[in-house]
Amino acid sequence: MEFIVEKIGMSRTVSVPAVPVTLLKVLDTKVCEVTDGVAIVSYSNGKKFNKTIEGQQKKYNLSKEFNRFATMEVANSEAGDLDVSGLAEAKILKTTFKTKGRGFSGAVKRWNFAGGRASHGHRMGKRTGSIGNAEWPGRVQPGKKMPGQYGNTNVSVKNEIFSFDAETGILAVKGSVSGPNGGLGKVRIAK
Repeated sequence: MEFIVEKIGMSRTVSVPAVPVTLLKVLDTKVCEVTDGVAIVSYSNGKKFNKTIEGQQKKYNLSKEFNRFATMEVANSEAGDLDVSGLAEAKILKTTFKTKGRGFSGAVKRWNFAGGRASHGHRMGKRTGSIGNAEWPGRVQPGKKMPGQYGNTNVSVKNEIFSFDAETGILAVKGSVSGPNGGLGKVRIAK
């Protein structure tokens, strides 16, 4: 079973020793159609109503607040509100979020290269340095650590559930989850 969640942020428990936890809010989700355990679901991402999906909202009799659609595995067998009762008995979750995007970054920031020394009039600075071989193979090897796009990739992590409040939909998981506060991601029950 999968759920769409919003990352609230990190906190810690009051117990001794303190346990770092990440707070996730399970979004209100409507199941529109179910075929073979895979469902089309609609959820709100907090942004303004998008007119391009007005036809889909009419088709599934949804209010304007449900302005995004996704496909995922659910426990429901028919359309209606998403069943979140599975989170109460779950022990381990697999959380999938997009990491923070840092744009096009140099090798020093992206791969933690040391860079050149800062004295005696050199020109090395934060450059990558030599990247090639000698005569053979005469090309740059695939996977070479070079400047490029850093972040903005999907990362999945297994987290142990610390607590789940069904009334508010707040889920506390042990450890960290990648992505910015307010970012949306998916949670799957692993155990």
